[in-house]
Amino acid sequence: MKIIESPREGMQSLNYTIPTEKKVRYIQQLLKIGFDTVEVGSIVSRKLIPQMADTMEVLRQLDFSGTRSNRMVLVVNKKGAEIISEVKEITHISYPHSISPTFLKKNLNATTEQSLETVSEIANLCEKTGKQLVIYVSMAFGNPYGDPWSTDILQEGIQVLKKIGVRVLPLSNVAIEIDKQLIKEVFSLLIPEFPPIEFGLHLHTTNKDWPENVLAAYESGCRRFDSVINGYGGCPMTGKEMLGNLKTENLVEFADGHGLAGNLDPDALNDAYKLVSSTFMEPVSFSPDPKDK
Repeated sequence: MKIIESPREGMQSLNYTIPTEKKVRYIQQLLKIGFDTVEVGSIVSRKLIPQMADTMEVLRQLDFSGTRSNRMVLVVNKKGAEIISEVKEITHISYPHSISPTFLKKNLNATTEQSLETVSEIANLCEKTGKQLVIYVSMAFGNPYGDPWSTDILQEGIQVLKKIGVRVLPLSNVAIEIDKQLIKEVFSLLIPEFPPIEFGLHLHTTNKDWPENVLAAYESGCRRFDSVINGYGGCPMTGKEMLGNLKTENLVEFADGHGLAGNLDPDALNDAYKLVSSTFMEPVSFSPDPKDK
C-alpha cells in the first residue's frame, strides 16, 4: 500500500501563507518518514495561489539526500513542467486534469481539449527527462456543477489518457462527498479494465466515514492513497465550499490494522505530528501602537 503525503494540498488551502523556513522544516521532516511519495509543492499562479509562490525557494533549501520517498511537484501548464523537469531531485510531476468541463474552466481556465494537450506535452517532457507523470482525475466520481457524469464517461476519459501514455491516475472527488458503494463501483470497474494503469484515491472528506471508504477502495484493488496530516486542504478553485482531505493519521491507522504500513518510521512520523500546529499556525501581525508615534 502506497501513502502519498501532500503538504502542498494542505498549504494551498489556507487564507494565509506559511513562511518559507517553516515549510522547509516541516517538509524536511516528512521526507524522513518513509512515505512512498511526498508532494512538496506546486508551480501555479502566484496571483491565484500565493500560498505556493515560494515553491522553487523551498526546493532549493530542502535536503533530499537522505530520503527514500519519491518527490512530487504539481504543475498546471507546460511552462511549469519545463521548470520542474530541470530539477533533478524531483522524481514525479503531477497535473490536475478533470472529466468535468466546468471544473477545468474554474481550476485551469482550460477546455477539455486544451487540458489533454497539456497532458500530452507534460508526458513528452517526462519521457525525455525520466520523470514519472501523475495525472489526477478531478471530479472523477461526479461533480456539483450539473456536468454529465457516468462510469461510461469516466471510462472514456481514462481511455484517452491511457492512449497519451499516462500510467498513474489518482481519482479525486474534490468537492462532493462520496460513499463506499460509489468508490467500490468505480474501482471495481476501472482496475480490471485498465491493467497497465496504477489507480489511486485522492479522497476529499470530512473524515466521518473514512474507514469504510478506504476499505471499499482497498478491497476493490486500489493500493495508492493520498492523504494530508491533520486533514488540511481542499481545492480553492472549485467555487464551492472546500472539503478537507483524508487524514494521514487515519490512513496510517488503517494500514497498521491491516498489516500494510510497510516501513514507516514511527518516531519520525510522531515528530511530524508535533510540528503540525506550529507550522500551520497563522502568522500574527503586529500594528504599531499610535501612542508610540
